[in-house]
Amino acid sequence: MTLSDIPARGGVPLTPSMGVFVAVLATAPLWLGHVGLYQYLGVEIAIWILFAMGFNLLFGYTGLHSFGHGAYLGIGAYGFGLFQHSVAVSLWGGLLAAILAATLAGAIVGAFLSHRRGIYYALLTIGFGQVFWFTAMKLHWLTGGEDGLLNIPRPDLVIGPWRVDLNDNAAFYWFVAAITVVAVILMWRIVNAPMGRILQAIRQNETRARFVGYDVWRWKWLAFTISAAVAGLAGGLFAMAQQSAYPDVMSLHQSGIIVMMVLVGGGLVSFWGPVLGVVLYFIARDVLGGLTEAWLLWYGLIFVIMVMVRPEGLAGLIHTAVQRGPTPVPAAKPEKA
Repeated sequence: MTLSDIPARGGVPLTPSMGVFVAVLATAPLWLGHVGLYQYLGVEIAIWILFAMGFNLLFGYTGLHSFGHGAYLGIGAYGFGLFQHSVAVSLWGGLLAAILAATLAGAIVGAFLSHRRGIYYALLTIGFGQVFWFTAMKLHWLTGGEDGLLNIPRPDLVIGPWRVDLNDNAAFYWFVAAITVVAVILMWRIVNAPMGRILQAIRQNETRARFVGYDVWRWKWLAFTISAAVAGLAGGLFAMAQQSAYPDVMSLHQSGIIVMMVLVGGGLVSFWGPVLGVVLYFIARDVLGGLTEAWLLWYGLIFVIMVMVRPEGLAGLIHTAVQRGPTPVPAAKPEKA
């Protein structure tokens, strides 16, 4: 099963799935506490959904394996924090700085990567990711080194005459959720536009896509750059949430987590796979983590079993179950007189 096997509904995002997604995000603060979870979890999930959706444009739709993508999340976080410390305390200015910093880094790295394919592409993403992580660790005067960039202010949301204090966690959640919904709708438009079909053609057979006339290098570069930009936006929101930026978010470990989330959720077969993967990860972390300190072991076992038994992930499993539908009950034969 591939993404092409699940029919698209066009570029209009008014679908039942989108409605469910928006409704869950909009009502999360009303029911999270009642099911034994804490409010900040909603902020974490929304930010990582944003990160995972951007990553899946590269991983699921284009078939490019990036194992150093946490670097762009970290660059976005540092971009936001440095703007607040060195330029001005500004919400939109900081988020724009986060996006631009990650976009620039992604554009430069993508220019080197897009000539490569397969294992060489994957290894180069790890190499560049480690370069960014090592740089963040060593530039103490700029990034704070291992201690990170601390005391990042969380600016107010100003829209015309209205001012909202985002230090209030409820208000901050609504802001993050709104940004996530807008970004997801934009991603939906991209993958259901001709660009999305071109990226899937590259994923299925890069050589064939080049023979039919597509500039494969340019489309791979564009996919990587957009994915890095979305990761930068998620990083800016992450810096706001944590009010700090750490080199740990740029580590190979964090990059591996986003790959696991997307694979388990079914990002290779569904637009909504990353959402399912992020939710499953955080549920495993908080629910299993409350039962045992070895929760990551159990999550790793879930990942291994899912890859071996159901490589299409949760989204593919749900899609298959819906397509098959309930097993029809055979009609009873009339009794003979």
